[in-house]
Amino acid sequence: MTQTFKKLKNIAVVAHVDHGKTTLVDGLLKQSMGVQEREQISERAMDSGELEKERGITIRAKNCAIYWKDCKINLLDTPGHADFGGEVERSLMMVDGVLLLVDAAEGPLPQTRFVLQKALEAGIKIGVVINKVDRSDARIDEVKVFIEDLLLELATMLDVPDFDIDIPFLYASGRSGWCSVKQDVQTTNLHDLLDFMVSDYYHEPRVSEGDGLQLLVTNLTYSTYLGQQVVGRIQRGKIRKNQSFTLVQKGGKTKNFKVTNVQIYDRLSTAEIDEAGPGEIVIVAGISDADIGDSLCSLDKVEPLTRIEVEPPTVAVNVSVNTSPLSGKEGEYLTSRRLEEFLLDAVRHNVSLRYENTDDPKIFKLKGRGELQLAIVFEELRRKGFEFMVSRPEVIYVTGEDGVKMEPYEKVVMDLPQVATGAITEKLSQRKGIMEAMMPISDDRTRLEFIIPSRGLIGYRSQFLTDTRGEGIMSSEYLGYRPYAGDMLSRTNGALIASSSGKITGYALFNLLNNGKLFVLPGEQCYAGQVVGEHNKTNDLTINAVREKQLTNVRTAGKDENIILPPVPPRSLEWAMDWIDDDELVEVTPENVRVRKKELEANKRSVIRK
Repeated sequence: MTQTFKKLKNIAVVAHVDHGKTTLVDGLLKQSMGVQEREQISERAMDSGELEKERGITIRAKNCAIYWKDCKINLLDTPGHADFGGEVERSLMMVDGVLLLVDAAEGPLPQTRFVLQKALEAGIKIGVVINKVDRSDARIDEVKVFIEDLLLELATMLDVPDFDIDIPFLYASGRSGWCSVKQDVQTTNLHDLLDFMVSDYYHEPRVSEGDGLQLLVTNLTYSTYLGQQVVGRIQRGKIRKNQSFTLVQKGGKTKNFKVTNVQIYDRLSTAEIDEAGPGEIVIVAGISDADIGDSLCSLDKVEPLTRIEVEPPTVAVNVSVNTSPLSGKEGEYLTSRRLEEFLLDAVRHNVSLRYENTDDPKIFKLKGRGELQLAIVFEELRRKGFEFMVSRPEVIYVTGEDGVKMEPYEKVVMDLPQVATGAITEKLSQRKGIMEAMMPISDDRTRLEFIIPSRGLIGYRSQFLTDTRGEGIMSSEYLGYRPYAGDMLSRTNGALIASSSGKITGYALFNLLNNGKLFVLPGEQCYAGQVVGEHNKTNDLTINAVREKQLTNVRTAGKDENIILPPVPPRSLEWAMDWIDDDELVEVTPENVRVRKKELEANKRSVIRK
């Protein structure tokens, strides 16, 4: 491929979750292409992963390239959920400009603040697109003021010299495919946004002077034909096919290798080239064991770049092989060796994950930013045919100055119906939350802001959706470590525990309805020690879920009772990880998600919960 463009721009599109980022990127791709190419683009083209399409969220940052006038724009679509903040931090290492999307009704939310802070710290140019301006509840002027106040607050906090608060605003409807530089003018396309991206506001890549290759590895990928590939932006020099370079790994360890293939991003695909220069984002093959954060350098000028450092993980879970009585009946991989291999590979591809061994060789500890991030890893694991068990997520404590126990805190922002305010305030207060602000955002909706320990949010999201009847929006921002807030009960109610193994019967479940809420259905297999429901009292209760109705010769004038059972909650991995207590485990197989007690034998465990 020959490079025909005169200018090059590297820009990341960032936004809070559900603010329309991926839809807008779809529009940019379509409107910068020809007619035939445009027809080949599917909806949410950048969310290519199976889990991303199912859940409607971006999980991993992805690259594409668009061409407009005489400029090539390397565009990065980044996740909007706080749990995937490591992907955003990694992406910002490759770009010189940020296009921030903010919902015209919701305004800036915690992930907006997180991204802006990282961009300001790196000296990256920021442009703002107020999206969804055609919403009936849009409040564009208020949102602009909120954004400007947030930028000024962050600039003052970070002591950014000569910060220019006069950041340009654009107004768009990504779903309708238009953008305008004027607030009251609706256009018919996204040309104003494309013109803004190629304008002089976003400067071309900032590179280092001199010769000798410098490239920081910011992502890893794999090709069936080329093997492992590394992705990164060239900071200095050039990279050529069939030329030898040096890989500088963690600790200063070096290894020489030969480049077998060089590619650049070309719209939604890649294009092979022989040589790439400074500022270009390239995909390089020929390296077998690189990690994110390593540097590629010239043989005669080994000067590695600063490794990628992201904010540390705050939540950890123990992962182990499946030891339940039903082990081996639904999955393909059951050994700790295969489990460890998968976890090591997940950590290599995600800079915000950490992994460590424990005293038990069958149990591994995985650390991440939040429950959702860990649940995504485990969902990928089960879809590969693994059977395993997961413990309750626990926050990572540290010891501060003077020996004070510290724990991670988060700022939670919730938009919810006014009628749910009382219930939410009560629940968060029980979880050591402290209200910081409460403000109306419309006639019937309110915004609440709480400061709360991270462990107070474990298991709360499903309760939040119940209390707001599915109409609430909750997001959080990591604040750092603060003094320990005191003990709290992880779950109010106890568990209903099966006393024997066998096939669950409708007759048994029907007679257990008064004891609590059920998680299982008639006909399913269960085993002694499996949790089949939630008790309506604080303590655990052992019950018989496989009891059958005895057949007798007695007949009555009437007929047998028709057994009608209430629906069970969707037994997803996130639900189970949220619900379990410290003495319980989630058993995960390719076909089922079950909850069980760590100790299966009833006479070895207490029904009194501490």
